[in-house]
Amino acid sequence: MMETTFNINGKKITVTPTLADKVVNYFNPVKGKARFLARTQMAIAGGYTGAKRDRRETQNWKTRGNDADADILGDLPTLRERSRDAIRNIPIATGIINSKVLNVVGTGLTPHPQIDREVLGLSEEEADAWEKSARRFFWLWAETKECDAARELNFYEQQELSFRQVLENGDVLVVKKRFQRAGSPFYLKHQLIEADRLCNPDNKRDTDTLAGGVERDSNGAPIIYHILKQHPGSAAKGTKKEWVSIPAFGAKTGTPNLYHLHKKLRPGQSRGVPDLAPVLETLKQISRLTEAELMASVVSSMLTVFIETPTGTPDIPGMGTAGNTGGNTSGAASTDGLELGNGAVLGLLPGEKVSTVDPLRPNANFDPFFVAIVKQIGVAVELPFEIVLKAFTASYSASRAAMLDAWRFYKSRRSWLASNYCQPTYEDVITEVVANGWMAAPGFFDSPMIRQAYLGCQWVGDSQGQIDPLKESDAAEKRLELGITTLEEETIAMTGSDWESKHPQQVKEYRMRKEAGLLKEDKPPVVAPKVFPSDKGSDMEDK
Repeated sequence: MMETTFNINGKKITVTPTLADKVVNYFNPVKGKARFLARTQMAIAGGYTGAKRDRRETQNWKTRGNDADADILGDLPTLRERSRDAIRNIPIATGIINSKVLNVVGTGLTPHPQIDREVLGLSEEEADAWEKSARRFFWLWAETKECDAARELNFYEQQELSFRQVLENGDVLVVKKRFQRAGSPFYLKHQLIEADRLCNPDNKRDTDTLAGGVERDSNGAPIIYHILKQHPGSAAKGTKKEWVSIPAFGAKTGTPNLYHLHKKLRPGQSRGVPDLAPVLETLKQISRLTEAELMASVVSSMLTVFIETPTGTPDIPGMGTAGNTGGNTSGAASTDGLELGNGAVLGLLPGEKVSTVDPLRPNANFDPFFVAIVKQIGVAVELPFEIVLKAFTASYSASRAAMLDAWRFYKSRRSWLASNYCQPTYEDVITEVVANGWMAAPGFFDSPMIRQAYLGCQWVGDSQGQIDPLKESDAAEKRLELGITTLEEETIAMTGSDWESKHPQQVKEYRMRKEAGLLKEDKPPVVAPKVFPSDKGSDMEDK
């Protein structure tokens, strides 16, 4: 069995027998020949070079064919710890997370109820009245800290913290609690639980039905969440570990008892992964490089004067011997405290010389290299590098393209947050309102379709912002003229607010300004008089 070379369409293909081929051929030449022939045919036919194991470029690329939990759960505690450390101590990591939280959540996603009045048989006026009432009741729950079991956050602050936890740790639990408390008419309260507390009871090994603290049925649906009563890294050491098991859904209602917020990347995935997981090593390396460059620049900026004297102690007028910052006052050779400093004066004994190394700092190539690495980081975290560095130094078109690209990501994650947290919360609050009889909703508990018709809602956040407001306003006006958008849509896009709530105030302001005489009366357009040719025959109209 020898190496075989083929020439296919001008391309030379060489097939070399592997060790396995040689072993099989030694014990069974017939099977060995068939095996080598099959590999030769595959080589001629082509295939994915990225899957080949005999190429020099890929032979050390070791992979594992594990399922989602096997790939994630073992590394998850370390990933969470390093993610939090990077966000605390690496500026680029801090900026990435803060930018995402600021643009996705901002001041909070607010509800704009949109019930299906056709299904409910309501007039436009009745539907508007119901929507306004639903919004007021939700604000009554959301805009106070009574919605938080710990009385620390309102609902919009809970949105911010929940999304930040998903980015930092991979997931977060929002447990729904129901109890009455003075100062709040609602029973519903939210309790946020950090991801570290969700783990298998008594540190049991993961199985097909229990992984990462989540117990599932045969369909893969969660049935029980096992939560450690105390954070595993709590300052109170030595406390016995105890778990609380919370059913995923209510036995009678079938509604969720908690929200497990995490971004699924693979089927069967039980837990979320920190947003910075793919770039943690790169972030750490770029942080070390930055610190080294900074220290080298600091050292190169220091000015130190070395003076050689018989005693090693320079006598500087006005300073006595204090100028010897090296602490060498006896004249004996010593290195105690000898260090560079701003304007430092160090004494040297006879025969001692100073050798300096030019660090060549600041490094002119540092910034281009740093930006090149940040571009790769930006691709991984789905943000243009201009957004990561907050540096819009290119043209208007390039800056706008970067913002639009980032905004597509923000809108996607905003939709995810609204679907998985905000909308279910709105449905819980309005359900409690209807159950208490505070709002009339005939058929609400009788028909799922009617109930869903009452609970329709759009979630709106802060606006995108504009690089050139005049151009954006002109474009919005043009879209309205063409009829491809509405005042409500444009108001949401431009300011993130509700046009319907602004309209009555605009009418009021216009009426008041007109009554005060601040608005000029509309006058008919001025028509220029027709100019006739003069006696000399000059035609002004032609000119």
